[in-house]
Amino acid sequence: MTSTFSAVDRLLDDGSGRRPRADARRNVERLVRAAREAAAEVGGEVTAHEIARRAGVGVGTFYRRVSTLELLLEAVLAEVLEEIVAKGDEGLAEPDPWAGFTGFAGAYIRLRNELCDINEALGGPLDHARSELRDRIRMLVERAQDAGAMRADVTWKDVAFLLVSVATTGHTLGLRAGHRQWDRNLQVVLDGLRTPEPAPLPGTPPVDTAKHL
Repeated sequence: MTSTFSAVDRLLDDGSGRRPRADARRNVERLVRAAREAAAEVGGEVTAHEIARRAGVGVGTFYRRVSTLELLLEAVLAEVLEEIVAKGDEGLAEPDPWAGFTGFAGAYIRLRNELCDINEALGGPLDHARSELRDRIRMLVERAQDAGAMRADVTWKDVAFLLVSVATTGHTLGLRAGHRQWDRNLQVVLDGLRTPEPAPLPGTPPVDTAKHL
């Protein structure tokens, strides 16, 4: 199993081994939470001022605690990546291979969206822990196929693309995403991968907003 090192611990680790003051830790925890929320809503336009505002601290406190916006986002990016890999380990530990794969798939879609938002804000390629994530997807797919729960004519590489395709924008062709649209998309993909019977779709269909124009 992969051991996780939180963004807060990364940002507070100055190499001295000293325990940070409680108020310092609380402020960094607020900044990490705010950074994840802001990146998900604002994407590449996220700023230190926006994160500080959401965290309820001043900009001076922001820079005193995390030094730069890039350092904060890099720590959060590493945290989200580790969370995804940990979800893969949980899936591999699940006795039912199909349940392990589907549990990971749902968590992966949610966390990957957040991951890409933070990466966009950093403006850099998403290379961190890529090999670990590839290994988890490969093992989960092969395990489900060995159990006869997943069709054998797809590769783990196909599945990686299929999972990414689930996360769409909120609007297309005058349609607005329905409640739990991404869960619905994922269920269709899972049914296409599974043998033999489809499961009921969650949520509601998209809404045709063009009718209201």
